[in-house]
Amino acid sequence: MNRQPLTYKIIIHVVMMLVVAAIILPFLLLFLSSITEEATLLTYGYSFFPRKVSLESYSYIFRSSDKILGAYGMTIAITVVGTLLNITLSTLMAYPLSQRNLPFGKIMTFYVFFTMLFSGGLVPSYIMWTRYLGVKDTFWGLILPSYLVSAMNVLMIRTYFRNSIPEALYEAARIDGAGQFRVFRSIGLPLGKPILVTMGTFAALTYWNDWMNGLYYIAKRTDLYGIQSVLNKMVTDLQFLTSGTMSGYASAELARVPSTGVQMAIAFVAILPILVMFPFLQKYYQKGIALGAVKG
Repeated sequence: MNRQPLTYKIIIHVVMMLVVAAIILPFLLLFLSSITEEATLLTYGYSFFPRKVSLESYSYIFRSSDKILGAYGMTIAITVVGTLLNITLSTLMAYPLSQRNLPFGKIMTFYVFFTMLFSGGLVPSYIMWTRYLGVKDTFWGLILPSYLVSAMNVLMIRTYFRNSIPEALYEAARIDGAGQFRVFRSIGLPLGKPILVTMGTFAALTYWNDWMNGLYYIAKRTDLYGIQSVLNKMVTDLQFLTSGTMSGYASAELARVPSTGVQMAIAFVAILPILVMFPFLQKYYQKGIALGAVKG
């Protein structure tokens, strides 16, 4: 009778180990490829056991762009400010929609959901943000367009507030004389911490990985470039060199540029902070997603 549960546990552990390996090994291969000598990488391909280690790719990144540290600082500022605004506005919209007695609540919820299916398009959005709101070549051009309020965040937080917090708590607070804002501040926010952290992490990932706003809304103020925009420009420069458009110059430059290793190093540099932060926020993920995704 004990063999079947033991066998089942062994199978589950083996499956989970394979899943973890499938997640970790690509990142490990990415890092090992970034510290492999270019000639070795081109001759023998990608390997978990580099024949010759070289830090030339990382040296090229920091040698080619003196704005790496500044870009990291700008990305951190964009991520922090954007995430705080995203979660604040999404929560302030989600809480009223979670109230069952809200007039026209279903219509407004459908309106929020509708924006997940259809949008105004890139050109009208660009005209609105640049011509009428004037965010071009400003810090706000990297925060406001596209990511300020997420419909998915609103619906997930709304569902969490409605289904995971007992209605009796709201009623007890109202009986004690608390207004809506007091109920929201004293009950909704503390009990909604798992979903708020989870959705905040998603918003932070979006801002951290964004380079489209930098491409569309930053034309002259290159000092506002985040790390993704700087690394994207470096990739574009490498592609320009490898295209051979400037025959003599390109040949001379390519002899010194570890192009394949640099691309691996760029990818690793971009995701490293996220890999470091994720374990500290992981404990909120399961509870936040499981409860926030319940149909309501």
